[in-house]
Amino acid sequence: MEFRRKCDAALEKLRKRLLELGDQSDFEVEGMGEKLELVFEEPEPARFVISPNSPVRQIWISALSTSFKLSWSDEVNDFVLEKSGETLNQVMSRILTQQLGTAVRV
Repeated sequence: MEFRRKCDAALEKLRKRLLELGDQSDFEVEGMGEKLELVFEEPEPARFVISPNSPVRQIWISALSTSFKLSWSDEVNDFVLEKSGETLNQVMSRILTQQLGTAVRV
């Protein structure tokens, strides 16, 4: 249950920020709660999917032909990509910057 609460809060906060960024950077944000999808037309068509994976207690991001799997860290108080130590927002900033070809800060 604690995972769901943290996950829902993290995804809702992320959704709000992505909606702002989508208006600025011209991409669509679809879905709520369970799953978020980012749809890009420029510079090339692409779709990022951000969703909870409850059985393994992770948030999974499918983007740029890669699967990013983030686990909760009590130390950082955020979902973190284990191999790089990046938080959810840092991962999103990096992959959005890569996709859009311009610096993006989530």
